Amino acid sequence: MIMRNKSKIIFIAVIIMIIIGGATGLFCYNMEGFTGNRIKNPDSYLLEIERMNGTDLHTLDLQAGDVLKVEFETVKGSLDLEIKAPDGTTIYRGDGKAATDFTVNIPKSGVYTVNVLARHAKGSIYIQCVQNK
Repeated sequence: MIMRNKSKIIFIAVIIMIIIGGATGLFCYNMEGFTGNRIKNPDSYLLEIERMNGTDLHTLDLQAGDVLKVEFETVKGSLDLEIKAPDGTTIYRGDGKAATDFTVNIPKSGVYTVNVLARHAKGSIYIQCVQNK
C-alpha cells in the first residue's frame, strides 16, 4: 500500500512538472523580442529580422511628392507593415507576401508613422525616401 501511494505521488509530480514546463515554454515562445538588425534614420528604416515577436515603430518626416521605395519580405511567421499619414489615415498596409518591392507616393507633408507587427517572424523591411526632384 505504501509503494502504491509513492507511485501515485511520483506520477502526479511528473504530470505537474510537465504541465509547468509546457506552460513556461509556451510563455517564452510568445514573449516579445527582436533578433536581427534595425536601423532607423530620418529618411529610411531597415529591419533585417532573424526572429521577431511584437511591434516596432518609426517615424519619417516627409514632404508632399516624396516617394517611399519599399522592399518587404516575410520568410516565416506573420509580419505586417502599416504606414500612416500625419492625419492617421493608412496609406499602406500589407504582409510582405503578395507585394514585396513597390513604391508609396506621399500625398502631403508631415510626420508619417511606420508600424510593424510581427508574430514569430523572419524577414526584412527596407523603406527609403526618394526625394521629389
